[in-house]
Amino acid sequence: MTLDEFRQTLASATPPDLSPLLQSLWHDAKGDWDQAHRFAQDVSGADGAWVHAYLHRKEGDLPNARYWYRQAGREAATEPLDAEWARIVDQLLSRG
Repeated sequence: MTLDEFRQTLASATPPDLSPLLQSLWHDAKGDWDQAHRFAQDVSGADGAWVHAYLHRKEGDLPNARYWYRQAGREAATEPLDAEWARIVDQLLSRG
């Protein structure tokens, strides 16, 4: 699936059958931060921490976001939120 195809799924009422992190980002794009956070907080590892960081950055909880960026081994993002969202989705999709 490509980023554009993933974006097209946002017209649906249910997320595609993909990884929990992609489902998290799908719910985030649909405006359901709480559901997105529920998915993200259950995934360990650097990718889970990156999605978690993005969500807390979007929430406006920057100290918490910085913690999760450190857990992900990444610098805290400064790009627009929609650009970071697309970058995360694209990278997760590229891994299959």
